[in-house]
Amino acid sequence: MVLTLASCSLPFSRPTPIAYREINLSGYCSQTDEDGFREQAMLKVQGNQVQALDWRLWVGNRGSCHFNLADFHQTQWRPSIELRANRGSCKLLIWQDPGNVTIGHANCEAYCTPGIYETAWPVSFDPQSGICARDTRR
Repeated sequence: MVLTLASCSLPFSRPTPIAYREINLSGYCSQTDEDGFREQAMLKVQGNQVQALDWRLWVGNRGSCHFNLADFHQTQWRPSIELRANRGSCKLLIWQDPGNVTIGHANCEAYCTPGIYETAWPVSFDPQSGICARDTRR
C-alpha cells in the first residue's frame, strides 16, 4: 500500500517561482481607495538597477509609511530586486510578473506609524505605461 501511495501524484504542488524578467520602468502611481487608503509611489529602474524610489502610503487617518531610496542600498538584481535598509532589517522587494511590477516590503515597521504596518500593502505598476496597475487602481 505504501508503494501505491508513493506512486500517486498529490492534487497540489509547490508554486513555481516567477520567471525572471528584466525590469525597465519609469513609474508613478497615485491613488486613493474608498476607505481612505492612499498611496503615492515613484519608481525608476533601468536594467534591474533602481535609480529612484519614493513611496508613501497612508492607512486612512491612522498613519503612514515612507520609503526613500536614500535609506536603502541594492543587494540583489535577479531574479528579483532587493533593497536593504542602511540601518535595520527592512527589505524592499521589486519583481515583475506578466502584468505588474510590484514593490513589497518585509520587516519595515520602523518606516511606518506604529500600529499600521500589518495593513500596509504593496504597490503595483503597469509595466507598459508606468501608472498604477489595472488590478490595483481604485
